[in-house]
Parts: sequence; structure tokens; C-alpha cells
Amino acid sequence: MSDLPNERPSRLRRALAAVGRVATAPVRGAAYLVRSGQAHQHFFLPVLNGALGDQLAARRDPRAIRMSFRRNGRDASVAALRLRGPRRKTVVFVHGLMGDELIWQTGFQDPPGHARYGPRLAREAGARALYLRFNSGRHLSENGRELSHLLTALVSAYPEAIGELVLVGHSLGGLVIRSAGYYGSEQWAAGNGERAAGQAAERGEGAAGSKGPGRTKKPVSVTGPLPTPHAPLPDPLAEKAPWLAHLRTIFLLGTPNDGSWLEQNSHFTARLLRRIDLFPTRFLSNALNQRSNGIKDLRRSVLVDEDWQGAHADDPAPPRTAVPLLPGVAYHILMGSWLKTNRPAALRQYFGDGLVGRGSAQGTEIFGNEAALPPGTSVRTAEFAQQHHLGLLTHPEVYQYLKHWL
Repeated sequence: MSDLPNERPSRLRRALAAVGRVATAPVRGAAYLVRSGQAHQHFFLPVLNGALGDQLAARRDPRAIRMSFRRNGRDASVAALRLRGPRRKTVVFVHGLMGDELIWQTGFQDPPGHARYGPRLAREAGARALYLRFNSGRHLSENGRELSHLLTALVSAYPEAIGELVLVGHSLGGLVIRSAGYYGSEQWAAGNGERAAGQAAERGEGAAGSKGPGRTKKPVSVTGPLPTPHAPLPDPLAEKAPWLAHLRTIFLLGTPNDGSWLEQNSHFTARLLRRIDLFPTRFLSNALNQRSNGIKDLRRSVLVDEDWQGAHADDPAPPRTAVPLLPGVAYHILMGSWLKTNRPAALRQYFGDGLVGRGSAQGTEIFGNEAALPPGTSVRTAEFAQQHHLGLLTHPEVYQYLKHWL
């Protein structure tokens, strides 16, 4: 029997190969950095807006992102979407702090041909996927109100194409969705109330809606066009933003419903440095306080204007408006557990997915009381072991959960 050839490289060849790898490592490393930088350059504006977006918007800087649907890497107006019937389940993806719409579609280190949640749900579940980009450095309530207006424009423009509406939010994006629900219900009703009051004043009706001699018309603040003089008065309590009638499901991925421990620590540090009141500490405090309003809102996850406009907004424990859940909506809370199970439970609870604590993601203050849920509302919670905050965007089990409950 002849000897088999020795396929193992000689010691000399292995040594030369190792030397070659060491010699070319800087070149390969530089090439990787270049490719990585090119692949991630789309994050430049989102990161800048997440850090300083409120300041950019205040001075009308052209780099300030405006909320818009996105298609093919560009802003797309509602009219430019050109959605067609028949009605389909429509999923709107809302990114988090310093993110953009591409996090739902593809990634630099994804395998060739790999698609993330948006394209896969469109292909495998037959859903229509729409992607949003917005200035995450603005107040949560400002983005929430604008999102409500945008969704209203969407369902109003395509009544024959939009079926059930599903909202998927990651991190801060989930808070923007909840704020949009608030402004779509509370403020829409308030706006209709003002229009109804204006119409009543034009027709000479009193507070109870009755006419009578001797009644004096009082000046009324009216927003928007008045209904025709003979049209019936709308019921301000019954009317809500039109998109809420389509809404069926909300997925909240790693959303700090009760605030972020990271921002809470940043706020405490800034206040402590200010109280020391030395030039270096004042300088550091001022520098730390340059972070955007969107980041600051994460301390307590304030979703309405009044909470950040109030005189006590900067207090250690400021008041916060409880934004109720929407009736008839299925809420799904998906959260990661970053630390291993052999770590102390208190640490795993505090750090959660690394950026959002477990208790905050669960939203105990809002989602924890099942007896107080509105009619038709349900809450389901799923935890994914050893998953960090960004890992929730690529986890196969998270995708299967979305697909199952879509």
C-alpha cells in the first residue's frame, strides 16, 4: 500500500503564511474600516439629529431631518407612495434614537441576500411595509403629534389600500408611537371640540346648544375650517384621528416605557456637577446638558407637551402624565435580557438589554394593571435571553414572533 501524500503544509510554509498575515493586517484593517465607513455613512445625519436635532431644527439647519416616509433611500411624500388596492395589512416601522429606516431592512455585516424584518414580512406574510425617518433629537411629544398627522394623511389618501394598521417601534420609536396614540385621540377630540364651539357661537347657541334671545356671543378660539352652517355638530368625544380606526397591533421592541436608567444617571450627574459650582464642574455640566431634548425626555419617557413645559420638569422626580393604552389594540412588549442567567436577578432587572431596564421595558406603571385595560385591549410580553438592545433588530426568534402575531 502506497503512502498517502502529506496534505499538511510544511512548517516553513505555515511560518511564511503567518508572517504574511501579520504584514498585511494593517492594510486589511484599513480596508475594513473604509468599507465599514462607507456602509454606515447613512447613519451620519440620524446620529447628528439624535444628539443635536432639536438645536438644528430650531435654527432651521438644512441638516435637520423632517419626518417622512422613506423609499429607495429618499424622502417620499404620502402622495408619492402611490399605494393601490386591494386593502392590505400595512406595517409602519419606526426607528429609535439615532436610527434610520435601514435598520429594518439590511445591515453591513448581514450575510449576502439576507433581509431583515421589513422585507421578510412583506415577502412571507403578505404585508405592506412602510418605513419612517424622523428627527429623534426633538421632543417625544413633537414627534408623536407629527406622526399622528402623517398617519392621518396616509389613511385619508388611500382608503382603498390601507387595511389593518400595525406599528412597530424600536426603543425611542415605541415611545413616539405611544405619544402619537395620545395626540390622535385626546388632541383630535379637543380640536373637534373647539370647532364645535366655534360653530355654536356662529349660530348663536349657548353652552347647552339652545338658542334664545338675550344670549351674548363670546369670542371663541377656532382652529381649522368651520363646518357648513347647517351641518350637525360633531361629537368631540366620539371622534378620533382616522388612523386609529385602522390600528390593530403595536409592537414595542426594547422600549423604555418607564424611562432609561442611562439618561437618569446623566441627568443626576449634570445636576450634581452644577451644584458643586466650580468652573470645571459648571463647564462639564453645561457640556452634558447640550444633549438633545429627545435624549432628555428618555429620563422619564414623557410623551406629552405639558410634562416638559412645566416648571418642575427638571426636578429629580417630575410629574408625568399617564398616557393610557388605546382601546381595541393588541400591545406586544418585546425585550432583551443582556446578562447571563447566572448573574444576580437585581442586576439583570436593572440593566435589561444593556440600555433599557427590564422593569422599564415592561412598563409596569401602564401595562401592568390588567384590570385597568381599555375594552378590547390586550398586552403580551416576550423576553429574549442574552440579547442586547440592538440585537432585537436582527434576532430570528423576534422575527418569528412578529410574523406569528402580525
